Amino acid sequence: MKRLLKWLLRLIGGLAVLILLLLVWFWKNDLPKETLRQKYAQPPSAFVEVQGMEVHYRSEGNTQDTTPIVLLHGTGASLHTWDGWAASLTANRRVVRLDLPAYGLTGPHPKGDYSVAAYVSFLNNFLNQLRIDKCILGGNSLGGSIAWNYASQHPNRVAALILVDAGGYPASKTTRRESPVAFRLATVPVVKDLLRYVLPRSIVEKSVANVYGDPSLVTNEVIDRYYELSLHPGNRRAFVDRIGSISKPTDTLLVKKLNIPTLIMWGDCDLLIPVECAYKFHRDLPNNTLVIFKGLGHVPMEENPNLTVKAVQKFLMEIR
Repeated sequence: MKRLLKWLLRLIGGLAVLILLLLVWFWKNDLPKETLRQKYAQPPSAFVEVQGMEVHYRSEGNTQDTTPIVLLHGTGASLHTWDGWAASLTANRRVVRLDLPAYGLTGPHPKGDYSVAAYVSFLNNFLNQLRIDKCILGGNSLGGSIAWNYASQHPNRVAALILVDAGGYPASKTTRRESPVAFRLATVPVVKDLLRYVLPRSIVEKSVANVYGDPSLVTNEVIDRYYELSLHPGNRRAFVDRIGSISKPTDTLLVKKLNIPTLIMWGDCDLLIPVECAYKFHRDLPNNTLVIFKGLGHVPMEENPNLTVKAVQKFLMEIR
């Protein structure tokens, strides 16, 4: 018994030393808001107050477009993930994109609520602030889940949906899945608490590479953006809180009730939300178009914007 106690004490002591070394070695202070805004909020970026937050957004393109395209990013990302699409779509359409609470330059929600229901409420308030009565709503991953849940609650405000590797349906247990490193660490006791203060750039790099079908396409500029925006005050804590809130599954029965033109887009190399989920949306949505991209991963619009935006443009022409 004494030997076991000694062994446990040594183990605890060793872990304490390891944690201390990690804190000393990888500790990184938050970056000042103004420093980040100077780099990532150049025109046409703007800020609007919603639910006690200064929400970072961009509204670009045709100001006469009364049904703009509103784009929502996924977990850990920012409005910059849509740069390629915005460059193409704004030639004819108005495109609005934003940093969701917990991410980018918007930062954490004052109440720390990162449930899908909270995001739906936030989005409704954001659209009201920008006086957008009706839109074409698109989203990737978490943003996709928010998009179709919003449409189910506010069908009269959504003219069409664009779901890009959207969250909502669970994958089968036999399907190979591989979450980004940062996602996995955010669920490990003790480690997740460290992530509130320590998030090495190498972990961010591996996490971004994990969501690309071809990791060689991940540039240093992209890694720097994800890493530096994670250092916005409060974002690391919010990231852990958001991952911790993913417990209650969304009600996918609501999908079957949506009678809105929908474009479903998916990378067939998505390891986070496997392509089988695309076929579940395709099965249940009564009015949809399905496009699968070979060789692309979880963020196809970022990995290959020129290819993927063509499917969007074709869809927009068809629903006119």
